[in-house]
Amino acid sequence: MDDVDPVACPCGQAHRIITSQDTADVGLHVTDLGGARSHYHRKTTEVYYIMEGVGEMELGDQVYAVRPGHAILIPPGVPHRAIGQFRAVIATVPAFDPDDEHMCA
Repeated sequence: MDDVDPVACPCGQAHRIITSQDTADVGLHVTDLGGARSHYHRKTTEVYYIMEGVGEMELGDQVYAVRPGHAILIPPGVPHRAIGQFRAVIATVPAFDPDDEHMCA
């Protein structure tokens, strides 16, 4: 992770460790979540594993408290955003595609 510069994303700051340049099958990011904007992916499934901090994840019209050790499955088409400040490992299937990131109104 130290060799990967963070990039701004709708969730906060992402260290994109495994990307589509490595494989089309899966992506792996470590993301510092904060100030997230609601968005969804049409093709991508995401799994968040919370490493540090506490907060909430908004999935559609439901809000779930999260803390270290929690995992969240986000299927394609589900609007989501992080509330609070926390760090998560995020696996994406297939690998992250910036064209598959759609902001909610």
